[in-house]
Amino acid sequence: MNTQIERQGENKSMGLASKIKTTLGLAEPFKPYDKPVDWQKPYETLRTKWVEVPITNWEILSTEELLALRDDELLAKWEKSRATLTTGAEWDHRGWYHALYADSMRGKKVMDIGSGFGVDSITFAQHGARMTFVDLVETNLKVLQRVCKILGLKDVRFHHFQDLNSLRALDTDYDVIMAMGSLHNAPVEVMKPEYQELLRHLRIGGRWLQLAYPKSLWIKAGRPTFDKWGQMLERSPWEEWYDVPKLLSMFEPARFEVVLYREFHNGDFNWFDLVYRGQ
Repeated sequence: MNTQIERQGENKSMGLASKIKTTLGLAEPFKPYDKPVDWQKPYETLRTKWVEVPITNWEILSTEELLALRDDELLAKWEKSRATLTTGAEWDHRGWYHALYADSMRGKKVMDIGSGFGVDSITFAQHGARMTFVDLVETNLKVLQRVCKILGLKDVRFHHFQDLNSLRALDTDYDVIMAMGSLHNAPVEVMKPEYQELLRHLRIGGRWLQLAYPKSLWIKAGRPTFDKWGQMLERSPWEEWYDVPKLLSMFEPARFEVVLYREFHNGDFNWFDLVYRGQ
């Protein structure tokens, strides 16, 4: 019975991206994740997968491929990515929180953990945020460096996240830490030390912004194991839902107030805006 429910849920858990791929004839049959997975070596495991970034809902490229592009081609890819994910029918995907937060980022010291293609963080940097891009993959950071240079952005920094020790070199007075889909793709026992370390770098009164997957989406998928759900959602080794109590538990004993929580994009994602109130 559970297997049947999981199969019925696979398409539901894919959301709009799957529908678009099907419409365009780009949908692929389900394939299990076939790269090495060792949660005793979490960052090596994650680094193997996240050498690729979503350009649009139907296009994913490795950052090695992006680095091979000319500057005008790379900028065109980035601009296409932002337009596709933030305008028109997809305004409810990322456009709404760009409109809500971009202007308030001016002058703020912001860390983007797991920056990927930087659609959100580069946009905020264009609005005056003093941005630090943090990523597990060096080629991802090199792509971001090139895009920022092409756009003439000056107040930007880039930090290679090799392991938890490497995070300790970051400043401890960030106004905002943002995680746009990057802190739910490993087991909680792996992620909690990372949350705790990142918290050391957020000032009291600072904001924590996070995009994740809601529990309701997991339930619609038939409550699969998180390794199976990762394969269903992003062909990744692990994806895990978060709600407010679960996210707050990752920071304990630190205290946060919830400014905003919402599920959006037809229930595909959820959003957390928290204020750090100290230990």
